[in-house]
Amino acid sequence: MNNKQCEKRKAFSLQHLCRGSNKKPVEVYFFVDPLCPECWALEPIVKKLQIEYGEYFSLKHVLSAQLTSLNTLKKAKPEKMAQVWEKTGSRSGMSCDGSLWLENPISTPHAASIAIKSAWLQGKQHGIRFLRAMQETLFLEKQNVTDPDVLLELAAQVGLDVEEFKKDLFSESSAKAFQCDAKIMYEMDVDQSPTLVFFNENIEDEGIKVSGYYDYELFKNILFEMLKEVPDPSPLPPLEIFLEYYTFVATKEVAVVYDLSIEQAEKVLKKFQLQQRVEKVPVKHGTFWRYII
Repeated sequence: MNNKQCEKRKAFSLQHLCRGSNKKPVEVYFFVDPLCPECWALEPIVKKLQIEYGEYFSLKHVLSAQLTSLNTLKKAKPEKMAQVWEKTGSRSGMSCDGSLWLENPISTPHAASIAIKSAWLQGKQHGIRFLRAMQETLFLEKQNVTDPDVLLELAAQVGLDVEEFKKDLFSESSAKAFQCDAKIMYEMDVDQSPTLVFFNENIEDEGIKVSGYYDYELFKNILFEMLKEVPDPSPLPPLEIFLEYYTFVATKEVAVVYDLSIEQAEKVLKKFQLQQRVEKVPVKHGTFWRYII
């Protein structure tokens, strides 16, 4: 990588690492269930919104697992859960392998949320990376992300202090952090995942709540409505900078962020593969790409 590329990557990284650290005109609460396939399906859209308009809003993740997963899993049959995952993965382009529910079902979904809060205690960026790694492990690799051994492996993978994480898994601090998220859900009357709630600086304006999976344009237009202006988007980074920063992305994520069709995105990514800059990772629905360092 030449000096110009290094500077571009540094600028892109700093831009993302600083998101939410300064006061911004709009605050967005993103209610996420780590076991929810539609939350996973929303990843490309959230990425694009952050890249293009991240200077105008801060994003706060709130875990909503106890309302969705706990209640659903107690009532739903594994076959039904498998069907929902397969349908969502096929429709969204973000693969979800529903056979997990037939081969290795999850019985204690709250453990996944507690683990995420434990990672978050080591910093916001660690928490975000841990959540993403958990989703990849769950939806693509069909691993039970409530298994302590799997959680410790994920902690090491994202660079956490594993011993500290192990202690926090059973600490009062993690439990309280999870309870705090439950309180926010109750106060904002959120009962579905995913849900995004937008607030601007004017306390007299009501927030705008959107529950469920929608296209990028809807969320962008809501942001503009909250800003009361139509700002210019930040320029997209060169694709290789994007791939290196995120390290592991779906074809669908590249397509959404760069306004390409799936076919166009595949064609561009195959060129990177031929140049040995990415490795193709086939999954049940679609394809992922791992950046080669």
